[in-house]
Amino acid sequence: MSSMAPVNRYPMVCGVRDGRLREVHSLRSAVGLCGIPSPVISAVGAGGKTSSIRCLAQEYVERAQRVIVLTTTHMTAEDRPWFLLEPSEEKMRELLAAYGQAWVGTPAPGGKMQGVPCEFLEIIWKMGLPVLIEADGARRLPLKVPGEQEPVILPETTHVLSVYGLDAVGGKIGDVCFRPERAAALLNKNITEQITVEDVAFLAASEQAGRKGCPKGAVYTVILNKADDLRRRGYALEICNMLKEEGIENTIVTCFGESGG
Repeated sequence: MSSMAPVNRYPMVCGVRDGRLREVHSLRSAVGLCGIPSPVISAVGAGGKTSSIRCLAQEYVERAQRVIVLTTTHMTAEDRPWFLLEPSEEKMRELLAAYGQAWVGTPAPGGKMQGVPCEFLEIIWKMGLPVLIEADGARRLPLKVPGEQEPVILPETTHVLSVYGLDAVGGKIGDVCFRPERAAALLNKNITEQITVEDVAFLAASEQAGRKGCPKGAVYTVILNKADDLRRRGYALEICNMLKEEGIENTIVTCFGESGG
């Protein structure tokens, strides 16, 4: 897909080829998950983690492949029939049979869900299904620098998706970034200064930010979300080129037509 394609198609998933954004078949193929029977994908960062996981889950379901979704931190417990707020193997299998997907956690305050016990994780690993994990929190802001104990990436992770909202570009650090003081310190800026495309690329490449906690051997992919107009697509292309210079080839540009972490 060229950069001049219509901006109202959702979801949009693009890669970069010959210096241009080109639409690809699916997020699953863009991440390189086709042909891998039981990947464990952890989404970190901000500005589209849940949307990315939701998209991947739906793509698996549409291909008649069952998928499990978890969190190691907190995520919204949606009012959908495939959400399960108790670690019950029997009920999880029932949801997988009925809907092709099961989003499993335990109750947390504020309409949230949190992780399952370690012994239940062992049951999930033995099932040999794709597992999608929201491994970071950002309070629905488009940018984040992780804290001391973040993100919470399980060692079984085979793929890390580091997500950034392109709506952060041009915004003040204090307004668009979760943990703004950490971001300002890492970028050597004041929290009142604006985020630039260079800043996003720097954070995505940094082992103190986007790559923090990425297991050795896991595939690292940057997702630049909210590319819903030509200006933001231009930002995305600039960031992709900068990341390529840092040796990060796996960069995907998306627009899911919705906001959130």
